[in-house]
Amino acid sequence: MTKTVDPWGSGEIKIDDAFLKKFGLQKFSGEHAELGGKFFERNLLACHRDFDVFYKALLTKKRAVQLTGIASSGSLHLGHKLDLDFFLFFKSLGAESHLAICDIDGYVSRPDAKIPSLSKAKEWSANNTAHALALGIEKKEIYVQSQKPARYYEFAFELSKKMTENTFRGIYGHLDLGKLAANFLQYADILHYQLDEFGGPCPTLTGIGVEQDPHARATRDFVRRLPYKLFLPSFAFFYHQSGLQEGKKMSASEPDTAIFLDDSADAIKRKIQRAFSGGRESLELHRKHGGNPDVDKSYEILRLHHPDTALVKQVYSEYKSGQMTTGELKKITIEFLTEFLAKHQQRVEKNKTTAEKIVHGN
Repeated sequence: MTKTVDPWGSGEIKIDDAFLKKFGLQKFSGEHAELGGKFFERNLLACHRDFDVFYKALLTKKRAVQLTGIASSGSLHLGHKLDLDFFLFFKSLGAESHLAICDIDGYVSRPDAKIPSLSKAKEWSANNTAHALALGIEKKEIYVQSQKPARYYEFAFELSKKMTENTFRGIYGHLDLGKLAANFLQYADILHYQLDEFGGPCPTLTGIGVEQDPHARATRDFVRRLPYKLFLPSFAFFYHQSGLQEGKKMSASEPDTAIFLDDSADAIKRKIQRAFSGGRESLELHRKHGGNPDVDKSYEILRLHHPDTALVKQVYSEYKSGQMTTGELKKITIEFLTEFLAKHQQRVEKNKTTAEKIVHGN
């Protein structure tokens, strides 16, 4: 296998036809768009691997499992929310849904300066779980890696014997032992619901950003090496939430690039006011030539997160024509985020006790 991109990096990735061809990714079709929802209405999905296998199972009401996970290494931001929005969308379509809270992953794959102990990872696990519950994910759909039964860990060790050092270096470009350990748990997360002990073979789907494609390719390769008859897992790649500065993805490791779900109203206002815009150099030029919503970070937040598709389209049109100024666009975004996150944070507070019980197995 050939190294593609760094799953732990913070740079943006250009998704074009050459990228899709090089790595064997497929575009979504008009047939898929019939599923509706913002991901299809706003073209938020970039490409996929074998989505049709999962799609057909979903349409015919056969068992179809979706799984995603969050490494417990810091506060959740809007990029994480997009992942959970995807999860909630396919849950609404009838997929059997499982969310992994990856406390062990968060500990072993991050440096001690960030996550010095497993107990610290569990603190973040409880925080992340409370946010997931507040967004509408149910308690029964959440599991914590450290609370899984022995068969899950046996399976992770089985997977470890199917990966050579050269293969790992070929995919990821390095041999970081912490990330290596975390990866085998990630592979187990994606595949274990096809084991007989967890429901048996069936189509599965995991929604990820394209920078996670090395994990997707590795996981599919494992299926071909294992002594089990499993479906190749399907993956849907959504356009990643970019950072507030040009050329960056939204990342917890670079706080100024991100809107966190814990952010205060003051922090939201400050960050959006400083965010990269698609406005012209002067008001006169903006009125005459219009802005560029396709590179504007405030517009991107509305496109990815605002519940009203009609409003999103209206903002795009008015900003592109020059009718709406950058200041007006930022004001809409600030008001939307401030209201949404204030209500969300109230729900988080109500779910903290439940989150603690989930993380600590009570």
